[in-house]
Amino acid sequence: METPPNKLRILLDTDPGGDDAFAFLWLLSLAKQGLCELVAVTTVDGNVHAKHTFIGSSKLLKLAGFENIPVAKGVIGGSETDVEDAAFIHGVDGMGNLSHTLPDITNDYQSAPWGDDLIIETLKSSPQEITIIALAPFTNLAAAEKKSPGILKLAKEIIIMGGAFQAPGNITPEAEFNIAYDLDAAKTLFTSRSDIIVMPIDVTQKLVFTKKMAQQVAKVKPESEIAQFIIGLCDFMTGTALAFRETQGLEGFLVHDAATLAYLFYPETLLFRRADVWIETQGEWTVGKTLFDNRHKTKVGANAWVALEVDAVNLLAGMIEDLKSLILA
Repeated sequence: METPPNKLRILLDTDPGGDDAFAFLWLLSLAKQGLCELVAVTTVDGNVHAKHTFIGSSKLLKLAGFENIPVAKGVIGGSETDVEDAAFIHGVDGMGNLSHTLPDITNDYQSAPWGDDLIIETLKSSPQEITIIALAPFTNLAAAEKKSPGILKLAKEIIIMGGAFQAPGNITPEAEFNIAYDLDAAKTLFTSRSDIIVMPIDVTQKLVFTKKMAQQVAKVKPESEIAQFIIGLCDFMTGTALAFRETQGLEGFLVHDAATLAYLFYPETLLFRRADVWIETQGEWTVGKTLFDNRHKTKVGANAWVALEVDAVNLLAGMIEDLKSLILA
């Protein structure tokens, strides 16, 4: 079936990760509804090791009936930082230690293409047609840009989850994980074009997906594998979110990455400001901090649109209903 000319074509760059997994399933629900086409998935070394994010992504695709979508493995490298992965949040496998309950896959990590190569190939074959959604450290994107300078300008749009501007960080007091994990990659990304769409912690910390929401999704077909996975992963992520005091005591967890999809499909839930985003790389206490000039003075130049306000109620309501459609499909 040919893709209608107005349908979004998406490349997902991700490192599942509990919140990545929920955003991933939300994207697949939108694809099931015919609202977009997922053309490729590039996995990243981030929340857990690159091999686990490759396996997790492949299993999610198989679970939802999209096993034919190409999956690339994450480029290993980036800047030297003290930031470790987040297995203590997401489980050793990144999937709440539930990956063994998901379908077996035939994708082979060793023979899979590298993430930067698949990004370059995809953008060159369809210039100005592919929207990149990046939910992870930006190692693949930066590697593609360095290997093929200017390649990221061939994307129709790049939407990222990352940064902390007027909110505390989540990996250090000042820095957000996706930025701090690979500082060089983040700097490369923000110098690659002037219209990066940024979903920082400032808005994502308001997106608490609760156990009641998971139950609401699952009750449409509680016996399905997807419903059981959603309940199990929400339970696991809620436990770590409460332990790290991320949700003000609410029984749920932060679905940070979901904000990227809201920008594309529920744009009325977000409010943005234009900004020139800088990344601190030298500070003793502030390495990885994202900043913009908030003074009331004339400014010249900008590289991003940064979301600073969100209608969390309606964003999550849309996510819930779309996830139901994936279970019922």
